[in-house]
Amino acid sequence: MSQPFQPVTGVAAPLLLPNIDTDVIIRIERLTAGGGPEALGPWAFEALRYDAGGSERPEFIFNRPAWRSAPILIAGPNFGCGSSREGAVTAIAAMGVRCIIAESFGDIFYANCFQGGVLPVRLDAAELDRCAEAAATPGAEFAVDLETQTIQPPVGAPIVFEIAALKREALLLGLDDIGLSLRDGDLIRAWQAKDRAARPWVWSLPPGLPDDLSSSSQATA
Repeated sequence: MSQPFQPVTGVAAPLLLPNIDTDVIIRIERLTAGGGPEALGPWAFEALRYDAGGSERPEFIFNRPAWRSAPILIAGPNFGCGSSREGAVTAIAAMGVRCIIAESFGDIFYANCFQGGVLPVRLDAAELDRCAEAAATPGAEFAVDLETQTIQPPVGAPIVFEIAALKREALLLGLDDIGLSLRDGDLIRAWQAKDRAARPWVWSLPPGLPDDLSSSSQATA
């Protein structure tokens, strides 16, 4: 991740099927075909999006003109269940989706969203139904603001959502877990120096291996 998460404004595509798993989101063979992350976008939801001949299914929400470029997805319960496939988030992001709203998510998929720069929002059933009903109108725009933790539907009062503080901070800063850790580099190096003095035998590593944060971070820079 490198781009800080910005407020998202646009139409929301309602795809309310339950238990859409990561294999439906992106087939495993598409992940090994090469072409980079952006090449996965056309293959997201392949089984739902295309017929056996490879033609677009006109009834699929992302194939309909009003929702073809929707930056928000309103999903059914247990979205992203199944295998731990990071490429599922990558494929959805490559479609241009920045926020997924659902009643529940597969746990690993939910965690992967934060690593991939996609905001997953959990809402209760009543709030989700309200959003899905509004989203069914072509051209109806939503606004999702992570800073204020609010969703503004096309009509009515804003909806407040909860999100873990550290995950919120990471998205707003455009950092993954490693990036968050490296912000505390001075503290980590101070601890290393103290521990090296107290337990030098722990720090006896084979030649050529980095033995502190400074050298390891330089090696990967």
